[in-house]
Amino acid sequence: MSDLDALFEAAKAVRENAYAPYSNFLVGAALRAPDGTVFIGCNVENASYPVSVCAEGGAVSAMIAAGYREIAEAVVIGDAALCTPCGMCRQRLKEFGTDDLVVHVADLDGIRRSFTMDELLPAAFELEYTSK
Repeated sequence: MSDLDALFEAAKAVRENAYAPYSNFLVGAALRAPDGTVFIGCNVENASYPVSVCAEGGAVSAMIAAGYREIAEAVVIGDAALCTPCGMCRQRLKEFGTDDLVVHVADLDGIRRSFTMDELLPAAFELEYTSK
């Protein structure tokens, strides 16, 4: 099984654990760090929608909690053929990936399209940090 196939399967499996009683729209995400470690997340809804968590946000939080700071590749899988990350999640992914980070968008049957981070979020908001 290729690294991309494994990433797809991880996102597909965690999608089944999503908590989406309001939208019934299950989403799973899997991120691969440069060393091959995979982090997963699923959407978790709440009656107060603004406090819901997207699948990508959950996966990024798991990655950060484990001490990692870089995403090498990502898969997002949902019930739609083209379930691209929302705007907030695009910014989250950009924070820990380069413009060349590839985000694969999938449905239950497989990868449907792949985007670079630059395609998903051109002219992203970025702060330049200096250590002085």
